[in-house]
Amino acid sequence: MDFELSPAQKELQARARALAQTHMAPRAAEIDRTEAYPWDHVERLGAAGMLGMTIPRELGGQGLGYLEAVLVIEEMAKHCGASARIVVETNMGAIGAILKYGTPTQRKVAADLVLSGDKPAICITEPGAGSAATEMTTRADKRGDIYILNGKKHWITGGGVSRLHLVFARVFDERGTEQGIGGFILVRHPQLNTPKGLVIGKREPALGLRGIPETELIFDNLEVPADMLLMPQRGLRHGFRELMDAYNGQRVGAATVALGLAQGAYEKAVTYANQREQFGRPIAEFQGLQWMLADMSIGLEASRALVWKAACSAPRGGFPDAVLAARAKILAAETAIKVTNDALQIWGAAGYSRDNPVERYLRDARMFTIAGGTAQVLRTLVAASILGRKLPQTRDGYLMTMGSDRGTPDPRRDKQSAPSRAEARM
Repeated sequence: MDFELSPAQKELQARARALAQTHMAPRAAEIDRTEAYPWDHVERLGAAGMLGMTIPRELGGQGLGYLEAVLVIEEMAKHCGASARIVVETNMGAIGAILKYGTPTQRKVAADLVLSGDKPAICITEPGAGSAATEMTTRADKRGDIYILNGKKHWITGGGVSRLHLVFARVFDERGTEQGIGGFILVRHPQLNTPKGLVIGKREPALGLRGIPETELIFDNLEVPADMLLMPQRGLRHGFRELMDAYNGQRVGAATVALGLAQGAYEKAVTYANQREQFGRPIAEFQGLQWMLADMSIGLEASRALVWKAACSAPRGGFPDAVLAARAKILAAETAIKVTNDALQIWGAAGYSRDNPVERYLRDARMFTIAGGTAQVLRTLVAASILGRKLPQTRDGYLMTMGSDRGTPDPRRDKQSAPSRAEARM
């Protein structure tokens, strides 16, 4: 696989690096401290054409691929994790699902919102349904040409900020018969305080990435037009699995944020090791620290190779390979924890101060062994591929090889079981 970037990709990477260094870096600590959403960063990212890069040209975007998005995300994350996550979610995840499976009207609504600076919210996780997402209890009952949504989501990234929402719920027809799990496109109008029945609940006091709120969303008899149900190709009974394929892109994005945070911490550790003197010489001359820096660089290069490979596995208009995305996220997330810890160790007591960005990198990085699929559940997904069979955390009622139904009912699951057991922790 050729990892040499094209001239256009190098130019995009350089522009992202300059933007992050000039505008994101000076405000990152303030954003973390105040927990205020960085609207000014959103405006600059939009002006630079870095929001909605993966949106097709016919909808106003640039039609770029996941690799181009990854290049921008890493440069942002080196300085500001919140800005990097905004780039992720305006290019991957909910917007990817809508672009792939949406009607022309749905696709235009989503594209217009993202290109105007909105960060979509993908709404899956509930208090009792995290990794086992199909155990969700939020329901949508059909009533003529509308659906009535009731339930609660939590840890929704961008709750209270996002306008575009992709809400997953159990779908029931007018007779009360469950049809499967579907995604509903919901647009919030903050000035009009609509839609009625959408309640922004408690904001979680998060450890890191504080510039983007993580909140509860409560649906109280919320009405959604029936034409805002996102209908995957295989219908509701098996469609949740297709909708969740979009989350492979989100995982690549999460892996890239972790990589960028680690790279930023590493670069600051290298600079400090060359400048800081103890025992009459720079601490970079001590072999113990040299080996730490060598190991950090190896982990970063290995993570970047997996992230780029996963990004390049996405076909035009499709999503990255599930196993490649899982591997990339596992390695990048765990490397980020090690690298940010070692960077703080190299800085010593100075790194422990909240005035030092390394402290922020360490807190931000801790998110990524949890968000987008816990490291343990993603390892199960990888193991399922190795073994050629579905395992308990990924079974959907049938024994399957990765990507193809074998059609053999699993006697340990009821035949009317939910369409898929998701491996994501949103």
